[in-house]
Amino acid sequence: MSFELTKLYFVRHAQPVFGHIDDLTRPLTDEGMNDTAAVLGFFKDKHIDAFISSPYKRSVDTILSTAEYFGKTIETDIRLREREKGQGGNTHELIRKRWADKSFCEEDGESLLSVQKRNIEALSEILLKYKGKTVVIGTHGTALSTILNHYDNTFGYDDFMRIIDRMPYIVELDFDGEKLIEKNERLHICKEFAPQDLTIR
Repeated sequence: MSFELTKLYFVRHAQPVFGHIDDLTRPLTDEGMNDTAAVLGFFKDKHIDAFISSPYKRSVDTILSTAEYFGKTIETDIRLREREKGQGGNTHELIRKRWADKSFCEEDGESLLSVQKRNIEALSEILLKYKGKTVVIGTHGTALSTILNHYDNTFGYDDFMRIIDRMPYIVELDFDGEKLIEKNERLHICKEFAPQDLTIR
């Protein structure tokens, strides 16, 4: 049986404007936009076959200059979006509760299980379509964390909180078919979350 390595680079977006009301159009801060240069710097010497992203502006903008450098367009997939935020905010207590029970969600919110299901569904299609290729995927903190948890069920609250300040954050996942064979953290820039907003998005 032949072996074809599929390399996926997940790029958690750079620092966003936390006070922006509309989640879909929330932009990057000036610092966040500047930090996208580090994303481009990381990818410049690599061969990239495709760019895919959550349709949220902050995710697209984080990889946009890199896609333009390679002369590629960014395909978007709504399933890769971040968790739908419900009532109650994102206190540490609620975050712990979500990770303790991935089927839990607050009123009008979305459970981690739901986020994981749609992200993995999209990922499975990407692995099939781009078998043997190298793909950059624009993502979010919670969405990425549910993907990592899918492949390693020990990934939980503590791991999630470890990456809270990593914006942008690049993780490489290497696959043989749909089997994950290696994971490597490749780049991160720490930006402190606004203390009044614990939204890991």
